[in-house]
Amino acid sequence: MFEEVAGIPAHPLLVHAAVVFVPLLALLAVAYSLVPALRPHTRWVLAALAVVAPVSALVTKLSGDAFFNRMEEAGRITESFLPVIEEHEQLGNLTLMAAIVLGLATLALVYLVAPRVAAAAGSAAAAPRSGALVLVVKGVVILAAGVSIYFVVSAGDTGAKAVWTGY
Repeated sequence: MFEEVAGIPAHPLLVHAAVVFVPLLALLAVAYSLVPALRPHTRWVLAALAVVAPVSALVTKLSGDAFFNRMEEAGRITESFLPVIEEHEQLGNLTLMAAIVLGLATLALVYLVAPRVAAAAGSAAAAPRSGALVLVVKGVVILAAGVSIYFVVSAGDTGAKAVWTGY
């Protein structure tokens, strides 16, 4: 299922979704945490990204596993090249885990920190919840965002080096 797209290995194509959506989620989640003025404009986009980014990381991981299995069955992976692929795979797995944590923390943030809305005539304005829980969730989002970006870049770097330099 995750092996080919129109006869081309799927992993090199699908990896771009994770490379775009995970850092985009990270940056927008940090902005949502720190800049209240952005919240009314980004809330639903952020909630959608909190689902799409981890799913894209999962699909990328599954396509990478299928690509590896295909190359291994074809005898195209040498013993000396295996550590390079294993490092890339480990970083991809960590990217997936970080993206899941970031997605869940972001969904919690969107739930807990609703944007302020202008008070309509006779109605009360919705105020964001405050307290220790919100601060903890913001901290988790910011930390998970940094970790996610680090692992996306690291996994991408090892994958690119494996393809272009063979080490």
